[in-house]
Amino acid sequence: MGNCQACCNRPKNTNIRISLPAVCFVWQISMIILFGVFVRYDEESDSHWVEHMRKNNITSHVENNFYYRYPSFQDVHVMIFVGFGFLMTFLKRYSFGGVGFNFLIAAFGIQWALLMQGWFHSLDPTDGTIKIGIENIINADFCVAGCLIAFGACLGKVSPVQLMVMTLFGVTLFAVEEYIILNVIHAKDAGGSMTIHTFGGYYGLVISWVLYRPNLHQSKRLQGSHYHSDVFAMIGTLFLWMFWPSFNSAIANHGDGQHRAVINTYLALASSVLTAFAISSLSHRRGKLDMVHVQNATLAGGVAMGTAAEFMITPYGSLIVGFCCGILSTFGYVVLTPFLEKHLKIQDTCGIHNLHAMPGLLGGVIGAITAATASKSVYGHEGLVNTFNFVDKFANRSVGIQGAHQAGGLCVALIFGLGGGALVGGILKLPLWGDPEDYNCFDDEVYWELPEDEESIPAIIEYNNQMDSKRFDVMESNMVTDTQPV
Repeated sequence: MGNCQACCNRPKNTNIRISLPAVCFVWQISMIILFGVFVRYDEESDSHWVEHMRKNNITSHVENNFYYRYPSFQDVHVMIFVGFGFLMTFLKRYSFGGVGFNFLIAAFGIQWALLMQGWFHSLDPTDGTIKIGIENIINADFCVAGCLIAFGACLGKVSPVQLMVMTLFGVTLFAVEEYIILNVIHAKDAGGSMTIHTFGGYYGLVISWVLYRPNLHQSKRLQGSHYHSDVFAMIGTLFLWMFWPSFNSAIANHGDGQHRAVINTYLALASSVLTAFAISSLSHRRGKLDMVHVQNATLAGGVAMGTAAEFMITPYGSLIVGFCCGILSTFGYVVLTPFLEKHLKIQDTCGIHNLHAMPGLLGGVIGAITAATASKSVYGHEGLVNTFNFVDKFANRSVGIQGAHQAGGLCVALIFGLGGGALVGGILKLPLWGDPEDYNCFDDEVYWELPEDEESIPAIIEYNNQMDSKRFDVMESNMVTDTQPV
């Protein structure tokens, strides 16, 4: 027992010179082998496309799915690597870690996602291979988004090796829950309010809860932002805000469904900006705005519109969703984030509970209600069939049953997020991943080679803190002297 206690109290070794290269090399070589065995081009990206055109009386290359989906893929890809990456650069001393580790785990995650999702969705039974095309790589980006959301809860407190492990399990869990929700339950979730945001949000929150650091206050000097880091994070916000309509419509049905998803998301995002600014100003006694609220709560409308994006929710309904989400998300940053840390021991670095988890839940509920109240008078018969994919074994499903299945899909996302987070959090808690000490969290110097002019900043901060403390002591002693009777 004493030896175990001594092992736990031993200073943490953050040297990842062996562990990180080993993980990167072994896993990338594994990807090469698995892709060689399983992955092939689909018929639209294979060189036999010309024969396929002739066989199916296709007269133009424009009919190739690439020309429909690639513009959306570009937007989603920018969101994953630029939007999410720069949004995480708000910490004053963790910009390298925010954008760099985002790059690392996204690059690994998209490869693993192509395999995991391929085995569930694109496996050719005739030869046992996975056929991939433009929709596969869009879905792989979606899968990685869930892991990047989870990363936000743990930002600055875990090692890159832990992040790779978290992504390995996160992608695996995502592929399973996505298959259950979309194929078994047959719920609709074009923009991923349930499969991406609810799952990713609660997956990350539970991991953060399991990895709770009671002495994290020792890094308090580095937990905030400064002027330039907030500007960089705002760049990420703007990329995400501009491209979110593409995110929610990227894999929606061609035609009216995709068109409607863009409009609904566009309006919800615009509405959430105004209410986020309003609540941010109201929450400050002098009416000042908080950049954290502007960076995050302005995106909440896009998150909540994910499930119902291609439904006939109406333009004013989209504005109502954004209106409510801007309030809910900003309220979360003002009230719920401190509450979660103080009472539930959840240290949520980026506030993913307010931007992803709660709006994702709300989006799932909105999707269930909108589906259950759909009617032929609004959609038309063919519109109902196309929107909810009422074909084959689901041809006789009613809208009421569809609404119930939408709610069931939300429950599945919650179960996988909470259960998966507890499992993976327990694995990441093992003392072998090279995570930083409590006093070294949120500091790039632990894992990054920094420019010389940056390396002295912690010492300068410490010196300034000491000088401020001394000045306060001197002022206090002078006040005491002045108040003493002569």
